[in-house]
Amino acid sequence: MEQNKILWVDDEIELLRSHIIFLSEKGYSVDTVTNGEDAISAVSEKNYDLIFLDEMMAGMGGLETLSKIKTIKPGLPVVMITKNEEESLMNEAIGGKINDYLTKPVNPSQVLLVCKKIIEGKKISGEYAAKDYLQDFRLISQALMNNLDFAEWIDIYLKLVNWDVELDQHSEIGLRQTLTDQWREANKVFSKFVEKNYKDWIVTQGDIDTPTLTTEITEKYVLPHVLNETSNVFYFVLDCLRMDQWTVMEKQLVDLFNIEKDYYYSILPTATPYARNSLFSGLYPSEIEKYYPSLWHGKDDDESSMNRYEKELLQLLLDRKKIKLRNDLKYIKIIDPEVGRNFEQNILSYSNNHLTAVVVNFLDMIAHGRSDSDLLKEIAPDEPAYRSLTNSWFNHSSLLGTFRSLAKMKNVKIVITTDHGSIRSLRGAKVLGDKEASTNLRFKYGRNLKVDDKHAVYIKNPLEYKLPKRGVTINYIIAKEDYFFVYPTDYHKYLTHYKDTFQHGGISLEEMILPVITMEPK
Repeated sequence: MEQNKILWVDDEIELLRSHIIFLSEKGYSVDTVTNGEDAISAVSEKNYDLIFLDEMMAGMGGLETLSKIKTIKPGLPVVMITKNEEESLMNEAIGGKINDYLTKPVNPSQVLLVCKKIIEGKKISGEYAAKDYLQDFRLISQALMNNLDFAEWIDIYLKLVNWDVELDQHSEIGLRQTLTDQWREANKVFSKFVEKNYKDWIVTQGDIDTPTLTTEITEKYVLPHVLNETSNVFYFVLDCLRMDQWTVMEKQLVDLFNIEKDYYYSILPTATPYARNSLFSGLYPSEIEKYYPSLWHGKDDDESSMNRYEKELLQLLLDRKKIKLRNDLKYIKIIDPEVGRNFEQNILSYSNNHLTAVVVNFLDMIAHGRSDSDLLKEIAPDEPAYRSLTNSWFNHSSLLGTFRSLAKMKNVKIVITTDHGSIRSLRGAKVLGDKEASTNLRFKYGRNLKVDDKHAVYIKNPLEYKLPKRGVTINYIIAKEDYFFVYPTDYHKYLTHYKDTFQHGGISLEEMILPVITMEPK
């Protein structure tokens, strides 16, 4: 195995001979030079893994030498060695020009620790990550054999999400496929769990043995803040937000806000026309259709028609709860970057509004756009890349700019949630049905729908699931795990076209277990 190479630059190098021998005994190859000019020559001619650089040297000083080294090899780690801990040097370290600093006199254990941290840190943390994951792998596998309740499923899901994000940093340990296989097994068991219990949940909603469902979210998490008349409440619904995406987005917000997280289960199907209308109205789809028929019509694959009345549904919920706002309910739907920028620029005009509801469609647009774009599939070929794309968007988005502005305001409460997540759909399920059946890939309704019950839940009576009846002979099917529906006609063509796309509407951990985030400015 090739030794890691270190260059030590110090005009009193002979006084450090014992340290150099110590590093050699620990398996490092150490070159030494006594001035900045020789250091620059050495860096130009050889590849090093780390440089120890004395700050105070005769001739070219340490900071000047550092600047020239960084010009030649910008990514080469440098540890500055100094006689006093000056604040400016600490700032240099924090600013990233140096990776660390040591104060003279240095001792061998300090030097070794820095070497391990900088040169071998990723390898060592990867080894520990592998060990910890394999331990969790066994625990999760054992748990999947038990009769889990809804809260235990949330714990399993969060563990899987945390490992999914953690392994993004440790691709070298080769555990991604192991985790992928465990995800698939978990979703198989979870689909059976939901199929067995869902009908009971929607009847016993609010019981201790029933998860919090979509219809409860606004009343449980938003309205208590609205009832505090001095609060200015912002209610953000990020369409198609997965828990792993929130995990990477949250990192940009922890310094700005105090953040509390909770989790809930989406209603079925996990699709915008159903879930988001229920989120705002506090009602199941069949109840919206029954009580407010004029607000429930259109085609399920046409969100613009099915979700036209979200503001009205939210206002009706406020009216039913006898909540009167200080001023009119504000509702904004951000469907393109220009609308987002305008909202960010005008956020002050909303600062004294009692309740502002904001729907952000960008994540859903990424999911759908990836299905139709070879370029987006190339940019985000898998979950780690999909998270990275989400992170890149959020870091440069008007949404983050809006949150930064809100963080400076007083009496602001922010609630963030989503209507459903999405799953990377990798397996086709052959479905039979008439021409009038809906076109969705993860759920369908129509006459005489037929599908293998291993791949989908068959709903003969929609009202048992509190879904719109639509007609005497209409039934629904909802895909399980990572399956998507394909008709027999041109089966292989459509199987290939839709395979490996992010879809929603079905039963999976990623689509159903969703975050509710409450934030207050620090």
